Amino acid sequence: MTGVPGIHIHDPFTLIAKNRATFFARTHARARADRRAAAFPFLHPMSRHTWVRTCAFLWGAVVFMPVGLNYAGAIFLIIAMLAGGPLPERLDRLRTHPLRWPIAAFLLWTLAVLAFGPRYPGTPVELGHGLRIATTMVLPILLSDEEAAWGLRGFFAGALLALTVMLLTCAFGLPDLPLWHNLTTMKGNKSINDALLFALLGASAATWALALPRTTPKRLAWLAAAFAATLGCAVIVTLALPSRTSLIALFVAVLGACVHQWRLRLRALAVSLCVVMIAAGGLISQAPSAQEKFKLGVQEIEAAQAGAVSEGSWVVRFYMYRETSRMMIERPWAGWGVGSWTSEWHRRAPSLLHDYNMPHNDFLWMGSQTGVPGLLALALVFATGLGMAWRRADLAGRLAFVAMLVLLVATSVNSANRDAAIGLSLPWIVFLYLRRAHGASPALAGDRPAGDPVRR
Repeated sequence: MTGVPGIHIHDPFTLIAKNRATFFARTHARARADRRAAAFPFLHPMSRHTWVRTCAFLWGAVVFMPVGLNYAGAIFLIIAMLAGGPLPERLDRLRTHPLRWPIAAFLLWTLAVLAFGPRYPGTPVELGHGLRIATTMVLPILLSDEEAAWGLRGFFAGALLALTVMLLTCAFGLPDLPLWHNLTTMKGNKSINDALLFALLGASAATWALALPRTTPKRLAWLAAAFAATLGCAVIVTLALPSRTSLIALFVAVLGACVHQWRLRLRALAVSLCVVMIAAGGLISQAPSAQEKFKLGVQEIEAAQAGAVSEGSWVVRFYMYRETSRMMIERPWAGWGVGSWTSEWHRRAPSLLHDYNMPHNDFLWMGSQTGVPGLLALALVFATGLGMAWRRADLAGRLAFVAMLVLLVATSVNSANRDAAIGLSLPWIVFLYLRRAHGASPALAGDRPAGDPVRR
């Protein structure tokens, strides 16, 4: 029997049977899918999307908490992405993102040095840190606009919770639990991380206030609230969690916000810079402890230059930067190998300072272990991120620019990427800011100039 071209059916009853078989097969498949959805509702496509959004929020909410919770947040987000799809869409975001090549260069050069360079006892640990750094940079890029927004909402919620804990501890003396110990006691890099996050929060509040349109209802009230938040964060990093790095980062970030906003209006830029510097000087003048810390730092550098050895913060940095620079100069092309810094430091450093395992400067860390190309690869990540934020002349770009400046300061005077206590929190939030700047909606852009396209 001749039928439709391309279909060879010799019996009409065979065609009917095949149609019935197809119908029942599809019916059974739908029934099985419905039974799976009823038994495992978390695997439903809409639920999987919600899972990614929820995991991004939770990781943002625990950035002030111990590093183990941040590792858990990263792992849960990766699992949710793998289970929640659509993976091709996420990979397309990475393939079209300006940071894809700098991050790839950072990762591939590290692996090349690992493959052809020597091995050290610290090689597995340092390789793990390199992979974690690249993963932390890539994860925000894979998120959708909405998912990235939920990650930042988690950060703001976590900051509010952290501030509440600090206030309740001061007022009523909460029990000193490990969950918030580093928020109430300045101890270690986790406390420095929390101070840096408060610096970022304060700079973000000031940036938002500076961009507030004049036609905004109750504008003065909003301005007062935003600048009060900035002042409160400055007080936190000066008194509650005293950190010179965070105070410098806050000051540099607010200056950067002014430059970004008024780069084409030089008179307004000059006035804003003067106001910021006067405000910063007034804050420091009212905080003798901050003045003493900076004076102590200068004295420590002078003592270190004279040959003194102590565990003073800037004394340690003086020797670290000097010896690490020498490592890089001696082997500029491929460095001493992944995991080499600690072994070389023990060979070169004064015996009193042997207990350190990182140089408190991630550029020098990369330069000593993987040579100048490794240092340049990390620097290219920052240059590309700053360039992306600078080219976008609206609030979304300005917030990303401010966030990148905070991370740049922290990376230059501390191990903001290599140390997991900071590297699983601050870079995650900063790259969320950058993700929003690359694909922000007009609602976030706020003051987007006419004709400035929204990049997705």
